[in-house]
Amino acid sequence: MKQAKEAVPVRVDTPAAVARQQMGFGDTSGYGELSGEYFTFASGTDLTPLLAGLEDDLCQCPHWGYVLEGELAAEYADGREEISQAGELFYWPPGHTIRANDDSEIVMFSPQEEHAAVLDHVLTKVSEGG
Repeated sequence: MKQAKEAVPVRVDTPAAVARQQMGFGDTSGYGELSGEYFTFASGTDLTPLLAGLEDDLCQCPHWGYVLEGELAAEYADGREEISQAGELFYWPPGHTIRANDDSEIVMFSPQEEHAAVLDHVLTKVSEGG
């Protein structure tokens, strides 16, 4: 799921502040604490090989975030691909991999224990030449 800023409904609109809120943007029930994360990807980065060995060889942690720069492609277990570009909110549910189509930077929020395990796996793959 992705959404451009302009498509997020305005809830408060005053000269001093505008608040936009998209309801139903992913479910956090069943997860503990969230971590706030910044990621920077070089164009062409494909996380798929680094996820090999995880369930279905995909990241099984959900993520909510915002693309600051660039364009990323999320590919899901069912073969769907979704492009998220600068200025868009995104939700990547469990069962995805990511490829950077451009140099990209994102801010992301993830269940911290689940994502820490994925990042540990990625670090192991990188150290093995992955």
